[in-house]
Amino acid sequence: MNNTALPFQSLVSSAGGDTLDGLQLKVLLLAGRFEVRGSSSYTLRLAENLDKHGVMAEIVCCDALSVELEKRVSLGIREYRYLHAPLVGRFVRDFLRRDFLSDPPDLIHVQSRTMLAEGTWLARKLDRPLVLTLHDYLQPSEQLRFDLQHGRRVIAVSDSVQDALLKQTGLADELVSVIHGGVDRPTPAETSSVLDPDHVPVLGTAGPLEAVKGFPFFLGAAQKVLATGRDVEFLVSGAGPEEINLRRLARELDITSRVTFIPNLPDFSDSLSAMDIFCLTSLSQGLGTIMLEAMALGKPVIATRVGGVDTIVHDNQTGLTVPPADSGRLAERMLELLGDPVRARALGEAGRRTVRAQFGVEKMVARTAELYRRVLEKEERTKYVVQTPLNLAE
Repeated sequence: MNNTALPFQSLVSSAGGDTLDGLQLKVLLLAGRFEVRGSSSYTLRLAENLDKHGVMAEIVCCDALSVELEKRVSLGIREYRYLHAPLVGRFVRDFLRRDFLSDPPDLIHVQSRTMLAEGTWLARKLDRPLVLTLHDYLQPSEQLRFDLQHGRRVIAVSDSVQDALLKQTGLADELVSVIHGGVDRPTPAETSSVLDPDHVPVLGTAGPLEAVKGFPFFLGAAQKVLATGRDVEFLVSGAGPEEINLRRLARELDITSRVTFIPNLPDFSDSLSAMDIFCLTSLSQGLGTIMLEAMALGKPVIATRVGGVDTIVHDNQTGLTVPPADSGRLAERMLELLGDPVRARALGEAGRRTVRAQFGVEKMVARTAELYRRVLEKEERTKYVVQTPLNLAE
């Protein structure tokens, strides 16, 4: 029998295997507008660490102004303004295509579904496989236009996001992989003492100030805690469309003297370090990267039981949980920790250990690089079989 397909290991070597089994792969990370949020941190952490796994990553985005200049330069971030715009965007896309035509990436990794249309267009023009990461859930009537001609895999950041996606889209199970988001491991010097009796306790929350994040319930709980006479400060870190409404609500609740808003920071690290207790009040949450960052610092967390949160926070084990949109229960749990610093520190330490073991950047990046290689190895095998058909004649 002549011209039969080669065994897999031989195939990798014969079909340009140096790229897949030794030399660096080249991956384009296609992002939208960088903001101070978990999905933007995800892209930056991939770009900063993929080279350790033989992958050369290049970021292309619409806007990177929120990324500090030194990091923009060191990562070689390329901005294509108006790439996502409805009219002029088609001209910008063509500039992008021409820039990569002579030296295309091996694979395009779209960082969020908001850029899927642009990523799919580019994958078709460059004839390259595409991977998409989903950080949250589709809207009830939303369709995911995942082109199976070039789309090879969807990365879901939690089991909850994967389950919802499969139910809503009908995608084949093998097309969706769960790779949890990862955060950096802070050095011990970055971990501050929780509920130190020498300072006023700070309860905080952080993230883009959007309706889905449930911040009004954090302010409602703050009012209830302060009504008990506790000497406590509250911190809201982040910026977004709900900022004006939240500041107005704080005035209406008469708690402005005890609530500090910190907008327009390059990241949440300083805010998280200042907190004794971190609260996640989201009404919907794919995973909770900012919460992971707080847990990595040893901060005890109180989180709503939504989405992928239960992947991380197990009630009374690695943190405390509350129903969504329930200021009363949130206030009760705040008071539990304020009244028992020893327990608060124990929960913070348990959460820190969980994040170190299961949600480190190293694990996230290694699994992502492995997925790239699996996708590209399958591409090479498919091309080899198509180009070298079986000859059954003796």
